[in-house]
Amino acid sequence: MNSRSVTAQGRGQARRAANSDAMAAAGRAGFAARGVIYVLVGFLALRIAFPGGGGKQADRGGAVAEIAEKPFGTVLLWVLGAAVAGMALWRLSEALFGGAGPDEHKSGKRAMAAGRAVFYAFVAYSVLSFAAGDSGSGGGSSDQQSQDITAKALGWPGGQWIVGIGGAVVAGAGLWIAVRALMRKYHKHLKLSEMSHRVRRAVDVTGMFGGAARGSVFAAAGAFAVTAAIEHEPDKSKGMDDTLRSFADTPVGPWLLVLIALGLVAFGVFSWFNARYRKV
Repeated sequence: MNSRSVTAQGRGQARRAANSDAMAAAGRAGFAARGVIYVLVGFLALRIAFPGGGGKQADRGGAVAEIAEKPFGTVLLWVLGAAVAGMALWRLSEALFGGAGPDEHKSGKRAMAAGRAVFYAFVAYSVLSFAAGDSGSGGGSSDQQSQDITAKALGWPGGQWIVGIGGAVVAGAGLWIAVRALMRKYHKHLKLSEMSHRVRRAVDVTGMFGGAARGSVFAAAGAFAVTAAIEHEPDKSKGMDDTLRSFADTPVGPWLLVLIALGLVAFGVFSWFNARYRKV
């Protein structure tokens, strides 16, 4: 057996693994875990919208810390981290072999899947590290991390441009997420024929509302990064927690934050619908 046939056989085995029931289960578990995180972040954001409820971070670190405080919290974190790792593996399989759907084999789609695989791998690592006892990992402040990264980047040659372009990309991605959600682009990824009319209506409510809220948070965070670059002040950069709190500083007071928080909860529920109906 020559090296070419061995390579082809290895690729075939990898492709079969990517299309296996186990990989599909990993992806669905990842969507369920993403839903848990967003629902918790949404509820934490609801708390900080009202007086006396702002003691905890409304970000992934706050959600992880909230889980850790519950009975069997460490066990739950191990399960959550493993589920997110499953999402990373599933996204990696999409990057290598393409996902479900007629256009998911395009190079752009596969590149986006690769980026998501890296992101979910980082999230899984942070959650599992926190479960293992590293309280500075998964439970760290997104605000401090954002400011530290911005400060370091601003110190590089051309740092202002790097931070500014990065912020603009994040802001643009947020708008893209929101617009696609409002256009119900997620339909092509779901098994709509398996849904009842009531379920499909719930999917659209949570998908459109949740996606728009999630996109708004990304867009705002990107805008703050652009401001930090223009003014050369790392403290102007904000993580998820400070970005959410900034919605309460608008002329409508805490009510915009309440709306965004409910939207994040909705996105978490939408993620659970994905765990059931996603084409994987």
